[in-house]
Amino acid sequence: MNTVDKQEFERGRLRASLRAGGGLLFSLVAIVAVIWWALNQQTPTFPTGTRAILLLTAGVGGYAAATVGRGVRWHLILELADVDHRYSDALALTPIGFMANNVLPARAGELVRVFLMKTRSSSTRREIFGSIIAERVLDIVSLIALFAVMTVIGIAGAPTGRISAVFAALALGVGAAGAGLLILLRRHGRLERFATVARPFLRASRLLLCRRGAALVLATSIIWLFEGLVYWLVARALELPVTYADGVYLVVLASLAAIVPAGPGFIGTVDAAIIFGLGAIGIKGGQALSFDILLRFVVFVPITVVGLLLMLRYGGLGKLRARAAIAREDSGARLGSPEC
Repeated sequence: MNTVDKQEFERGRLRASLRAGGGLLFSLVAIVAVIWWALNQQTPTFPTGTRAILLLTAGVGGYAAATVGRGVRWHLILELADVDHRYSDALALTPIGFMANNVLPARAGELVRVFLMKTRSSSTRREIFGSIIAERVLDIVSLIALFAVMTVIGIAGAPTGRISAVFAALALGVGAAGAGLLILLRRHGRLERFATVARPFLRASRLLLCRRGAALVLATSIIWLFEGLVYWLVARALELPVTYADGVYLVVLASLAAIVPAGPGFIGTVDAAIIFGLGAIGIKGGQALSFDILLRFVVFVPITVVGLLLMLRYGGLGKLRARAAIAREDSGARLGSPEC
């Protein structure tokens, strides 16, 4: 590896460390703020009746169904991008990725999925990671669109202000225009070096511009609408005055907050978004704290347990660490090769 390659490699590692560190710092600030707020609230209470338990069980089942939907969506993205994979792996690795996101910082679950899928695929890690980028693109587009529509309608009193819907629509427009400009420049032979590096990562996202991509955007929106049902069921278990539309708005706020890299389980950032949204509905104090804690139990605990059990199918955490180390060595070797 020559000096220039080493410097570029080190800069890449530094940027990754800064992103992870920035996310953890952001999460820490949010955690401190949420804890300070929680200490000044009434003691949370939790339901114990049969009706409440059935509602919470339905919430867990609803989230499981949404997770299966995400697994099917990943399979369709992989298929669209011609990434070699098994349907069962796409389904199994989705909850594993969620599990890893819940116990590791900075959305490390995405990398876990890449490493584990690579062990059963002839495609490159870049191509697999590109499919996950496409997933995030679908999520962001769907969430921003839902946020804009629900803000215009005035769900939860539009706590972020109607002007935020305009900014959301502008963000979608700018993103679409930017993608179109890149495609236009490439057709005219520009950005060749960038295209060579980025093509494996962005191929799946570019394919979303076709008709099947539009169908995947619709499917992603339906998944988010289904997750709103989970929030509503938790609220009903606590007998809180939350409508289904309010539940969808809460999941949109929480998921937009989760886009920011943060600590394990998006702790702090998601909680702050949920508490903010509940406050707009008129639910504050101990009731808001009860909802946040109970929602975390329904959404995070079962999928973490399931993900850990499914990890055994792929050799457990020990083999994952070994594969990650091999991948780092391979990356370093390729960086220093004459082809680079």
